Amino acid sequence: MRFKGLDLNLLVALDALLEEQSVSRAAERLHLSQPAMSAALGRIRDYFDDPILNLHGKRMIPTSHALRIQDELKAVLGSVDALISKTSMFDPETSTRKFTITASDYLTQIIFVPLLRDLKSIAPHIQMEILPPADSTLELLAQGRIDFITVPEQVLSEELPSEFLFEERFVIVGCKTNPLFKEGLTEKQFYESGHVVAKLGRKRPLSISDQGLVARKKPRDTDVTVSSFLLAPEMVVGTNRLTVMHERLAKVFSKRLPIEIAAVPFKFPSLKEYVQYHNTRREDPGIKWMIEQVKKQL
Repeated sequence: MRFKGLDLNLLVALDALLEEQSVSRAAERLHLSQPAMSAALGRIRDYFDDPILNLHGKRMIPTSHALRIQDELKAVLGSVDALISKTSMFDPETSTRKFTITASDYLTQIIFVPLLRDLKSIAPHIQMEILPPADSTLELLAQGRIDFITVPEQVLSEELPSEFLFEERFVIVGCKTNPLFKEGLTEKQFYESGHVVAKLGRKRPLSISDQGLVARKKPRDTDVTVSSFLLAPEMVVGTNRLTVMHERLAKVFSKRLPIEIAAVPFKFPSLKEYVQYHNTRREDPGIKWMIEQVKKQL
C-alpha cells in the first residue's frame, strides 16, 4: 500500500535500518535477503532525497535528517501497532502468534517451565521466545520488540504501565550435610560462612537479595560467584557454603538436590515481582491472555 507515493512497508524497513545501522542485521531482523534490504534502502533514499545512512569506515551512520525523523517514525509504527491490537481477535486454540518475553532464569524456572507444559493443551500452536534481562531490555520494550517483561519492582520503568505479580520471600540454602542447619542457623554463623553470590550484568551486577545484604554493611566471605540463580544451589552441595535465594526456586531445587532451606535469621526485605509492557500493548488481547496464564502459575 502506498501513502503519498511511499510504500508503507518501507517504514518498517527504515525503522530496522536506523536501529541496526547495518543492512545485513536489518535484513536478518525482518527475515529478508540482504539484496532485498539494500533495494529497500535505495527506495527510501530516493523518496526522502537523503542518504539516510552513510558508510563511515565499517559502520553505517544515520544522517541528521534520519535522526530527526526517527522518533516520529517510532510514534507512527507504535500507533499502527496499537490500532491492530485493539481490533484484532485472539484465539489461543488456533493462534500461531510468537510471544517475546523477558524473564530471569529464576522466573523462567518457576513460571515458564510449568506454563509451557500447560500451553501444549490450551494453546498448542503458540511460539514463545524467552530472553534474559539485559542492559537493553527497557529500550527493546519501548521499541515494541518485546511483548512484556517480568521484573523486580526496583527496575521498573516509571514511564510504562505495569501489573503486580507476586511477593517472594528470600531464604538461605545449604547442603544437607551442613551442621548449621541441624543446630539452627544464627546471624553470626551466617556471616562466618562462605557464600555463593549471583551477579547478573554490568548495570545491575548484584541480585536483589545481595543488594539487600550489601545494604546491611556487614562483610561476608563471598568465595564463589556465578552468573545464574540456577547455578547457586549446585555450588553449595558437598560444601558448607550458603546462598541466599528465592523461596519458590529453592523448593524446586530441594526436590532434585540434597539441600536444606532455612529462614533468614535477621530482618530482610522481600521481593516484589511485576509484569510491564508498552502503552500501545495495554489492550492487546493476546498479551492480556498470556499475562493471565502467567498469574495462574503463582
